[in-house]
Amino acid sequence: MGRFIARLIAAQDGWATPLGEFNHRWLNALFRPIRPLKDFLNGVWLGHPLHAAATDIPIGALLLTVILDLLNQPAAADVALVATILFMLAAAVTGAADYADTDGTARVRATTHSTLMVLALLLLLISLVLRAGAPADRTIPIALSLIGFLIVTAGAYIGGDVVYIFGNMVSRHAFRGAGTKWIKLDTGDVRDLATIPEATPTKAKAGINDLVLVRVADTIHAMHAVCSHAGGPLAQGTFVDGCVECPWHGSRFRVTDGHVRRGPALYDQPAYEIRAAEGGGYEVRRITS
Repeated sequence: MGRFIARLIAAQDGWATPLGEFNHRWLNALFRPIRPLKDFLNGVWLGHPLHAAATDIPIGALLLTVILDLLNQPAAADVALVATILFMLAAAVTGAADYADTDGTARVRATTHSTLMVLALLLLLISLVLRAGAPADRTIPIALSLIGFLIVTAGAYIGGDVVYIFGNMVSRHAFRGAGTKWIKLDTGDVRDLATIPEATPTKAKAGINDLVLVRVADTIHAMHAVCSHAGGPLAQGTFVDGCVECPWHGSRFRVTDGHVRRGPALYDQPAYEIRAAEGGGYEVRRITS
């Protein structure tokens, strides 16, 4: 069953790919001048994707609508449907903020997901308009709500794939151990970190971990070089206002502690302390928060 559903979803890629590219362009143009609002919608202030927190409410409210319709409670069902539509709009706005920074196959799947949700929303709006006329026969508005519920369920399934299969909005450091040991820092040809260019992200390596070093005056700061948002290479980024800015989506992380200062990233970067090694060179250890 799972393989059949996966093939059915993948069969939508033909139309979802160009639509996703189009949506990506206009959403970026929309959000670019209102970056603080986009950060709010992403959930930077919450430290958690706001869209994920917002989606459960309309799904629950729509299920309640269906149940109340089946129990012949028209007034209560109509109120639940209004709540469903309002919270679906809120979920759509937060989802659009995440979608603007989604790439590759995840964007294609997110396009299919969002298209289904918009279709369901239109059906629910039609159902609400019909209900507002207080018809003697509520068969059509109830049927539209039931169809909308089935479409929302399908859309939620695909939305789950975007997160659980493609890892969209999942911290790239979720499974990285805290680390308590000092590890030798490989700085390549650089023997003295005081000689690296100031305020310039510089790549280094500690074991299997890629790090980015930034010298600010006489202090060397170190963070993991893989952006927690989508895996962007921070060592190729820029130093802005005390932060390293990711070259992919513009997330910023404070060099002193790795904390997120601008989205779409929601999770802090692992930060490292540096010391001179006894046998020469340098060692690093992850800072535990």
